[in-house]
Amino acid sequence: MFVSTATITTKRASIYLQQLCKHFGHKVEVRFDPVSGDIALTFGHCALSATPDNLFLTVSAETQAGQMKTSRVIASHLERFAFRENPNITWHHKTAA
Repeated sequence: MFVSTATITTKRASIYLQQLCKHFGHKVEVRFDPVSGDIALTFGHCALSATPDNLFLTVSAETQAGQMKTSRVIASHLERFAFRENPNITWHHKTAA
C-alpha cells in the first residue's frame, strides 16, 4: 500500500472537506460529515479530517501510480476550491506494510 499525507492550514477546513466530498459524490462513493470524510476513487482513496485550523488529507492506493494520481486529483480540486487562499499542499509519501 502506498500512502501520502498533507496538512493544509486554513480556517475553512470543514468547508473544503465538505465541498470536496460533495463534488466527488456525484461520481464515486463518498462518506462525510463536517469533520471527517472518505472519497473512494477507482485508483485510490482519500481520507479527510478537519479541525478549526487544519485540513488533513491521507491518500492511499495499491500502486504508486494510483497514489500519485489520487494526490494530484485531490490537490487540483482543492486548489480550485480554495483559490482565494492559494493553499500550500505538500505531500509526504511513504509505503505502508
